[in-house]
Amino acid sequence: MAPWIFPLNLESAACEPVYLQITRAISADIRRGRLGPGDRLPGSRTLAKTLGVHRNTVLAAFRELQAEGWIQSEGLSTRVAEELPQASLEAQAVLRGSLGFPLEAALPPALAKSPKRPGALVFGTGLPDLRLLPTDWLARAYSRALRSRALLGYGDPKGELRLRTALACLLSGVRGLAVEPDQLMVVGGSQMGLDLVARTLLRPGDRVAVEDPGYAPAWVTLRTAGAELVPIPVDADGLQVEALAALLERQPIRALYCTPNHQFPTTVTLSASRRLNLLELAQKHQMAILEDDYDYEFTFDGSSVLPLASADKAGVVIYMGSLSKVVAPGLRLGFVAGPQALVEALSVRRYNADRQGDQVLERAVAELVEDDLLQRHVRKMCRIYQSRRGVLAAALERHLSGTVAFDLPPGGMSLWLRTDPSLDVEAWAGRAERKNVIFHPGHHFDFQGHVLPNLRLGFSSLNEEELQEAVRRMKEAL
Repeated sequence: MAPWIFPLNLESAACEPVYLQITRAISADIRRGRLGPGDRLPGSRTLAKTLGVHRNTVLAAFRELQAEGWIQSEGLSTRVAEELPQASLEAQAVLRGSLGFPLEAALPPALAKSPKRPGALVFGTGLPDLRLLPTDWLARAYSRALRSRALLGYGDPKGELRLRTALACLLSGVRGLAVEPDQLMVVGGSQMGLDLVARTLLRPGDRVAVEDPGYAPAWVTLRTAGAELVPIPVDADGLQVEALAALLERQPIRALYCTPNHQFPTTVTLSASRRLNLLELAQKHQMAILEDDYDYEFTFDGSSVLPLASADKAGVVIYMGSLSKVVAPGLRLGFVAGPQALVEALSVRRYNADRQGDQVLERAVAELVEDDLLQRHVRKMCRIYQSRRGVLAAALERHLSGTVAFDLPPGGMSLWLRTDPSLDVEAWAGRAERKNVIFHPGHHFDFQGHVLPNLRLGFSSLNEEELQEAVRRMKEAL
């Protein structure tokens, strides 16, 4: 690092010696987190020049700090000690927790279960294999978009027009939606889309029905918007619409959040009869349907089932999708489709939060869609993921037959396994993690957090050899 200035507040009129003022100032900065363990301090000559004091004064302060355990000398450099006095740690905890309200500290399971050691094989909840992303396509498209200086200024909070136009064509041609660019909003991932919809549509105390088991991060988002959540069971045909109908006869429900295509986490598809009944219920009771179609593109067996939104004649469905599974989750691109008045309201709320998205990135992705490159990538990934699904299924049958059972879903990026009821799935997951294979037990998806005789294995981010090795490790852990 280049030489730097390190300002400290010293009181010239104070009766305390200057070296002690320097000592107290530096130790205070360590306690409040301005300086962390291992951070390098300026040299004694540099600090003396900055403070306008004699170098011996600074050296005396450094000796005092070292005696108290705040700093350590390493040759010609002086650093904050790696192991700080306990009082420092307690002081930092007080400072960081003194805002007067409880702070949420728990990470979602998908983040809390990140690999902690090299070589860990992670069955995610359904993520793309970033090793197969055609970054050269994206880089060239991004470079071309970057040459348009207009994209570096302020733009439409609904998203870059060319991307909205391209998405509208794609949704119309592939998913059967009748949607115009002004009925679409590009967002930073489907989670942001749900957050904007929830804070625009809901009022504190509104009841929202959710699938059980289901997608826990969405529950957090809805609760944050003030919703009171009501779980609806899921079976082999998807959401139990009959249970929802009975609930609607007793109390009003403002909205339903659902994943009807590949239900999260069970992967089942909502049956045709239930789809029709659900749309009729929503129209009759003026209930909004928040349809999260997070991995529509990946259907392997037969033709894709069109979204609920494609059959929505009453305007009750708000359709949310993501490009995270198609491109990469780190790019944070998703979309919301709905009535134009809703999209305008969402754009106002988005404008007030962060004004707009990354127009350069959005233009680059629009070019990939227009040139059919993104669609070509999806077709390639479908073939690869279908093969990986087969490899995982065969490995489970070979190594864990009798312990787990599953129905092969027609699409998606994960398998939902049923386990022997006598098996302690939580303990199995713990032993598996020690063998460097990570999977998500069923309780991560249960509305009440109850232990379920299930687990979810996302197969898309592991190649065929990794999938077989991961199942072998699971057997060892069993």
